Amino acid sequence: MSLFYGLDTEAYDRAYSDRELIRRIASYFAPHGHRVVTVALLITTIATAGAAQPFVVARGVDVLTESPTLALLLSLVALVLAIGIFTWGGNWMRRRLTARVIGDVVLALRRDAFQSSVQHDMSFFDEFQSGRIISRITSDTQEFSQVVLLVTDLIGQLMLVVILVAALFTVSWQLTLMLLALAPLVTLMAAGFRRIARYVTRRGFRVLAEVNAAIQEAVTGISVAKNFRQEGAIYAAFAQVNRQSYGINLWRGFVLSNVFPVLNVLAGIGTAALVYWGGLTAALGGISVGSWYLFIISVDRFWFPMINVAAFWSQFQTGLSAAERVFALIDAEPTVRQRGRRPVKRLRGEIRFDRVSFRYTAQEQVLKDFSLHIAPGESVALVGHTGAGKTSIVKLIARFYEFQGGRITVDGQDIRTFDLHSYRRQLGIVSQMPFLFSGTVADNIRYARPNLTDAEIEAMARRIGGGEWLETLPAGLHTDVGERGTRLSMGQRQLVALMRVLVQAPAIFILDEATASVDPFTESQIQEAMDLILQRSTSILIAHRLSTVRAVDRIIVLEQGRIIEEGDHETLMARGGYYAELYDTYFRHQSLDYVEQVGMRRSLNV
Repeated sequence: MSLFYGLDTEAYDRAYSDRELIRRIASYFAPHGHRVVTVALLITTIATAGAAQPFVVARGVDVLTESPTLALLLSLVALVLAIGIFTWGGNWMRRRLTARVIGDVVLALRRDAFQSSVQHDMSFFDEFQSGRIISRITSDTQEFSQVVLLVTDLIGQLMLVVILVAALFTVSWQLTLMLLALAPLVTLMAAGFRRIARYVTRRGFRVLAEVNAAIQEAVTGISVAKNFRQEGAIYAAFAQVNRQSYGINLWRGFVLSNVFPVLNVLAGIGTAALVYWGGLTAALGGISVGSWYLFIISVDRFWFPMINVAAFWSQFQTGLSAAERVFALIDAEPTVRQRGRRPVKRLRGEIRFDRVSFRYTAQEQVLKDFSLHIAPGESVALVGHTGAGKTSIVKLIARFYEFQGGRITVDGQDIRTFDLHSYRRQLGIVSQMPFLFSGTVADNIRYARPNLTDAEIEAMARRIGGGEWLETLPAGLHTDVGERGTRLSMGQRQLVALMRVLVQAPAIFILDEATASVDPFTESQIQEAMDLILQRSTSILIAHRLSTVRAVDRIIVLEQGRIIEEGDHETLMARGGYYAELYDTYFRHQSLDYVEQVGMRRSLNV
């Protein structure tokens, strides 16, 4: 299997030219222009001081050769030391300012990437793994910051080269040209690494995203893995992607580590030639011994920045690849697009589907010419086999997905014209697996209304079964729910999720009811909480409980995206149609009457 197998680009990835990326990166540095200018001035000053040092030493050599005295030697040492201290202080200030600027830029970059991610519709997260998205926001931005820091160092070194070369031309243009002779060859050699370095670094980031995704999935699903004793399987899956990461990063290191040895060979050839011809020229009296020494000590000051600047193009690909992946995430186009941003006042909750067509993919048609009207304050239950379209209907109402045809209106207004933020604030949604954030029960209940006090939450909680459910919690409202609510039972999680909606008082309540069985005591409390919500909202319930089906005003029976029956429980049972079959399959076992009938039959058989 190829080392790069499975590391294809995401659907939202796009190719940016180096010019586009640099322009985009520059836009993040623009707000910090005064600091950038200060850093540039410091770089110029430091480069000038660094270039002056070999000239001071060379001039000192000439003077000491003519009249060697201790005073001159001490003066030379003091001057060189002063230049060194000045350069060190300037570099300290430059690095401090640079770190601040880069930190602010990375902060803004991560903020934009995260904000773009959370603004995407649910289809985005259905299609793309969260671990890969996290990798772009964290690892790629960190890699980008490290390369930017390298850039600032190289700019200072490049400026040192420019100043040094300009000064060397005034000493001996022949030796300076010899010094520069190999520079184009060094640059061309480094440029040769550019394409392969860009290719390898891109895949390095992608495989890191795969590692992050594998770790997140393993940790998230660890309870399932332990239930089925599949710890070895998830370790094997991680080990496979980890080995792939090792191989790619080994190859990446091999490519990047070969840049400097190759360039150093060329630099060594140039240095040897300069030592020979410079020494010969000095011996013939063409230049002074100090000038020849100036070129010798300038070799390292020249070649080290030149090698770094040339090799920079390979290293630069790391930063550009990281920036490219982050910008691709920021620029990913949402599939749900609003036609307006109309403010949403308190909704009455009238919902209408008018010949709506919806599909997840071209081959996966869910709804076709679907029409449905839900009156304000009405409660409806959606029932049907898996794939009938129940979940799709509620996701379309919440604008989690884009429909392809028809209209959906709320209170007579097309939902595509609403301001999504204010619209969704009036939706109370409880998923089939209620998600709780780390924190206390009270923290999760006040999630939609942060200003609620504990006393207000407790007063609301005691409206459900007299608050007996609070007594089952170790610390009441201050019980820590754990990650994803794992410290609570499924019934307790459902009650907390329903309480979160109850205090929100939404105009439209959407519930994808959990299929997990709970004890009769918790079942009755859940039903009490739902009754409180149903009294105040237009409600759409994907029902899995008999008590829920019987409590609603109307039952909508779906099959393959079509409404085939509707009415209340008694009416539909009397018809003996599709709903009656569903009832016998899914709901009858929940009926106490049915349990009693079974018990009586067993007694008669005995």
